[in-house]
Amino acid sequence: MSQDWNTRTKLVHQGARRSQYGEVAEAIYMTQGFVYPTAEAAEARFLGAGPDEFIYARYGNPTVAAFEDRIAAIEGCEDAFATASGMAAVSGALMAMLRAGDHVVAARALFGSCLYILENVLARYGVEISFIDGTDLDAWRAAVRPDTKAVFLESMSNPTLEVIDLRGVAQIAHAVGATVVVDNVFATPVFSRAVEMGADVVIYSATKHIDGQGRALGGVICGTREFIRGTVEPYMKHTGGALSPFNAWVMLNGMATLDLRVRAQAANAQAIAEALQDDTRLARVIYPGLPDHPQHAIAVDQMSGFGTVLALDVAGGQDAAFKLLNALNIIVISNNLGDARSIATHPATTTHQRLPDDQKALLGITPGLIRLSVGLEDATDLIADLRAALGAI
Repeated sequence: MSQDWNTRTKLVHQGARRSQYGEVAEAIYMTQGFVYPTAEAAEARFLGAGPDEFIYARYGNPTVAAFEDRIAAIEGCEDAFATASGMAAVSGALMAMLRAGDHVVAARALFGSCLYILENVLARYGVEISFIDGTDLDAWRAAVRPDTKAVFLESMSNPTLEVIDLRGVAQIAHAVGATVVVDNVFATPVFSRAVEMGADVVIYSATKHIDGQGRALGGVICGTREFIRGTVEPYMKHTGGALSPFNAWVMLNGMATLDLRVRAQAANAQAIAEALQDDTRLARVIYPGLPDHPQHAIAVDQMSGFGTVLALDVAGGQDAAFKLLNALNIIVISNNLGDARSIATHPATTTHQRLPDDQKALLGITPGLIRLSVGLEDATDLIADLRAALGAI
């Protein structure tokens, strides 16, 4: 496959593996195992399988490999390992590389399940975690130590859309030899420049924009070939977090329209943010594409677009936020994001409900905060839906 292709071409063709039948669409290889022509061939494959030699679906599969090749090419990484979900990617990448006694510095503005992995799982097994304000480079400098093994952050935080200076964090981390692990979901593979900014490992929940149509779970870890095949693969293949061939096929089909969808969704998000930013019924509108966003300049520097998600902080708290949510007509209430349908979420009572109130306050997750994942509907209809719902408060 050509590495000179542009993004949209790669999203359609990269990694395709045609069988002897010459099919146009990617084939689904729905098999758990593979047949070897001889006992010697089986032995040789177990001693070191090549890139298109497969042993067991938990270890690899032609359909899954096509997805891995495609996302690695888009992200600008050497290799990728596809996982059963986004959280399997987060936990797998971290668990594979860390052991008791290691030190990790993490931004405290993280998705609730990511916090659980760090606070409850890794800490239980003797990994020391230091949480900091991810937007403060001085805090990173103060927290990183000579023995820091990794730093972990969301390039754009869920749900308050803080944008972290990835280039600055990477310079600090690499100075002590730490690995930079980035959950890049909100930045999307389309707008991401994480590798260029210094990320060593990039993680996506493929459930979000990559599928983008609410059909299947999936995740992926992108990085160097040495890290993916030498560190991640041994852990993942023995613990069972691999992506299913059918879900890989769904993701491959989703990727053909990924660039078109994400750009249209981001344009809608920008239009909504601009239309509502002066509405007095909202305490604030948070979107990196607005000039008044605290990290607007960083977002301009490290991404080619501002993403598909914005946050509305409703004046009047939870009661007012619930009234708005219940009055929506087009936008649905759910907890996914990156979907073709617009989705509204109340983080304080759903995705981040397990956090203590003081921690929610520290992260800016107020009782009135609504995370809005913007879909492919007409922007004028979405704005009208939101304005009508605001009128119900």
